[in-house]
Amino acid sequence: MALKNFVSRLTKPVEEHDREKLLEFCSRLKGVQATDELQPRRVARVVGEISSVRIVPRAGAPSLEVGVSDGRGVVTAVFFGRKKLAGLTPGRRLVVEGMVAPLGNRAFIYNPVYELLP
Repeated sequence: MALKNFVSRLTKPVEEHDREKLLEFCSRLKGVQATDELQPRRVARVVGEISSVRIVPRAGAPSLEVGVSDGRGVVTAVFFGRKKLAGLTPGRRLVVEGMVAPLGNRAFIYNPVYELLP
């Protein structure tokens, strides 16, 4: 069995190993939902890792869009009127909570409550 795991680690891409570790981390926390199970217009609590951070102009004011991935999918947290927030950098793990707003096949949470994880 140990040889099988060793061979698996050598043959799988690094991204796949990272995704598996992220899935394991996210499944250990209680009271959170997976991104592929989010329901539109319902309050959700999602844990994951920041995969992207970008500034997007909206109606003349900037907004910060943060992609949060849990290994199953991505939800985008949008902070209106912000160009940056301390601690929100790619690779950081956090919990976001708010109302899920669908737009096409993507899920957004506008101005969510967030908690940075160690």
